[in-house]
Amino acid sequence: MKGAILEKGEAGHTYLKKLFQSVHHVQKDYNWLITDCQCCTRTEAFYQRIFQYDRYGWLSGEELTCMVETEDFQWIWAVLSGFPRHISLAQVLEYGLPYADMYPGFWTNPVSIQHPLAEVEIVSWDSSCTLVISRNHKIVSDFMDGFPLSRDLSLYNGQNGILDETDELERWFSQHR
Repeated sequence: MKGAILEKGEAGHTYLKKLFQSVHHVQKDYNWLITDCQCCTRTEAFYQRIFQYDRYGWLSGEELTCMVETEDFQWIWAVLSGFPRHISLAQVLEYGLPYADMYPGFWTNPVSIQHPLAEVEIVSWDSSCTLVISRNHKIVSDFMDGFPLSRDLSLYNGQNGILDETDELERWFSQHR
């Protein structure tokens, strides 16, 4: 499990178009459960899809990508949990719905995904930061490469959010030698 946090260097931290580009559109390989969401879409049809089941939405990766490419709106609060396509919504709903605000697991090590069947989790945290957590380390590494000011979430948690970029600079240098 690997995670990253982005909380600086962007005009808005919770827009997904650039994030999807950074991970080479791997989001298309998943179905997405969207929970604990507040977003700023101006398109009524998108709003209806995101909140199709009132407290959550269930979208294919292609549908989510199309929304974001059509209108790259801000996600204020949200947990977007990505599931392999063979996992059904019924299986997903056997567990509690992920939530963003007040979830302590983001800020403790080891980093973990809330939903036990999810492969990746993208969290919009009060418009101020974005978290990407995944079982697939490449997704998080690609995100961090696309957003050089992002930080390894385990290091961030270990340093209680205090900025010491020594470990992250060493990681970057080791990958780019």
